[in-house]
Amino acid sequence: MELVRPSLYHLPEYVAALKRGWSPDNIKGTAASIEELAQIDKDPQAFIDQLTDREAKGPPIVLPDGSSAPRLPGYYLWLWDGEFCGSIGFRWQPGTSSLPSHVLGHIGYAVVPWKTGLGYARSALRLMLLRAREEGLAYVEITMEPENVASRKIVEANGGVLFERFQYPLQYGRKDGLRFRIDL
Repeated sequence: MELVRPSLYHLPEYVAALKRGWSPDNIKGTAASIEELAQIDKDPQAFIDQLTDREAKGPPIVLPDGSSAPRLPGYYLWLWDGEFCGSIGFRWQPGTSSLPSHVLGHIGYAVVPWKTGLGYARSALRLMLLRAREEGLAYVEITMEPENVASRKIVEANGGVLFERFQYPLQYGRKDGLRFRIDL
């Protein structure tokens, strides 16, 4: 498994995963898949281009409650083993390792259900941590719901330590969460 930059070459596999019910967004779920399929249908190249925004030039981010917040620099990579396996995203705030309160973590990932259990998320996180070091961060934070045992194991296998138990911000419904920190 390798991380690849999203491209038109890889896009048909990504579309197939969305149509098969996979979502790149564990908060918005199916709604995110529907939105992305519409964006891809409208302008495939624009969709690919917006997945890399290292200067945060894109529009504000719409949060789950409908409010908006400034975009942070960031990008997505796709997990690839000859087929699309999932995605991993990285975002940061320039000049600091901390994040604004509305940003749940530096890194988020999602593996397609038919590729889980193969160690791909663990490998993808390990590879993304190498890239995070290049941005000069001292650490990254990753959040999850307490019942997400699989993600917890992935983060811990990559050096993650439980940093705090918290409640998600109001925009995310105030549910319980765990915040892990990985020193870089």
